[in-house]
Amino acid sequence: MSSLTPNHKFLLDENVKRVLFRHLASKEFDVKIPPKSAKDTVVAKISKQEKRILVTNDSDFQWYDKDQIHSVILLNIPQNDTKSLISSFEKLLKEFNNFRGRIVLLEVNRWQDFPLWKEVS
Repeated sequence: MSSLTPNHKFLLDENVKRVLFRHLASKEFDVKIPPKSAKDTVVAKISKQEKRILVTNDSDFQWYDKDQIHSVILLNIPQNDTKSLISSFEKLLKEFNNFRGRIVLLEVNRWQDFPLWKEVS
């Protein structure tokens, strides 16, 4: 098993290229796809209940808080740039490990992480 395979579990939104699914599965990560056309609230619930990192291109997930979703990797990489998607994802996994309660904005060869949004009363 690869040294990049800690206990991360991924949930790939339907808008993410399947090449990433195949890549993660080949590295023995636990990865799944939500039911086709599932609403965002259902996707978030799966992420939270199963402690899965949601990988998505949908910026709507940036507004979910840590009580609604486990964590998010928001892809900001052109969909047709498969090579950059894979290499940037690998770089992230080598450099970052604490996804719980975080949103990570992944760009080509760089990333930033922030706490998930939390409503202030």
